[in-house]
Amino acid sequence: MSFPAAARGFVVFFLSVQVVQGQHGWGVTCSSTEICAVKGSTVEISCRYTYPFRWRGGVNTVEKTFWFAKQKDGEPVDLRTDSEYAGRVETLCENNICTLRIRNLRESDSAQYRFSIKTNQAAYIESPRVTLSVTDLQVKVSRAYLAQAELRCQTRCPGPDHTSYVWYNNGEKLWTGMSSSHFVNFSSADSYSCALNGNENHRSPSVYAPKLPSVSVSPSAEIEEGSSVTLTCSTNANPAANYTWYKDETSYSLPLKEEPQLVLSSIHSSDSGVYFCTAKNKLGRRTSKKLFIDVKHKSPLIMNISRLTLVALILTPLLLLCLWMRKKKKAVRSISELHEPIQMVELDPCSVYENISDLNMVSAARTEEPEELV
Repeated sequence: MSFPAAARGFVVFFLSVQVVQGQHGWGVTCSSTEICAVKGSTVEISCRYTYPFRWRGGVNTVEKTFWFAKQKDGEPVDLRTDSEYAGRVETLCENNICTLRIRNLRESDSAQYRFSIKTNQAAYIESPRVTLSVTDLQVKVSRAYLAQAELRCQTRCPGPDHTSYVWYNNGEKLWTGMSSSHFVNFSSADSYSCALNGNENHRSPSVYAPKLPSVSVSPSAEIEEGSSVTLTCSTNANPAANYTWYKDETSYSLPLKEEPQLVLSSIHSSDSGVYFCTAKNKLGRRTSKKLFIDVKHKSPLIMNISRLTLVALILTPLLLLCLWMRKKKKAVRSISELHEPIQMVELDPCSVYENISDLNMVSAARTEEPEELV
């Protein structure tokens, strides 16, 4: 006996293809070879089997029937012993019809399932592969105009749809009906989701307008002319938001780039100003707070002054050293032997700083020295 899926409200979509495999009285017929089901729902797979009453000279009796999706060491693994299906699998066999029921479907349950029987004659027969695809519910924004939008609750499963839908706004039940489409009036605070009636614990992801975008600048330190700066705009939205960067001019806002990031390479002082971004999807549009970018200018005059200051800082200690050495040499000259005047002027490191009058004084001193000797 099989479990009637329609009577129990299970959300499954079948591609009905009759398949028979076997010979000499052996055979398996499965009601469907492709099944698509929604995550969280329950699915059933049914197969009818036949076998010969006698086989190899003896009475043929069925000893075991089971379902499997994978093998271990070449042997099929009974789903009832697989830890991934623990507490979720149920089988029922009666009048040569075996039905597999899997509850609380997961996306990882997507696989190919097969049915197998074993008799006392050690004969096995395996059914054709039944492909199960598990998909999630999604809300698609079909169209939007002003403050209204058409929302559609859908899956990737093909085929007719005979279930009812439950719609939610900000987590509160909004409406239940047979139609998968729903028109709503939306605002920036609204968040819509849907579920299948009877399977409310597995709702679709919510759709909503973009939240207030945040903006950031990298690097966050002082911005110098010639450097590279990256501005980033981010928000939370479903469907995903499209971004646009703007710069405030005198009387209008200039669109710069339709990307989450705006890169200002080799930034110039003229790039200083106020920047902001917008995030937009079919349900709304939000504008970020404004960000002021200040590019520091180093003009040629300031650079020249800086260079002169650096030169002065280097030469001042050298000049003071030279003056000290010159004073010391004059003191030494006054007490040195007068018959060695030539030693008083050798290798004067400060000669580059002496003016013309200093040279004349040295010359006069040398002229008077012979008179002192007399």
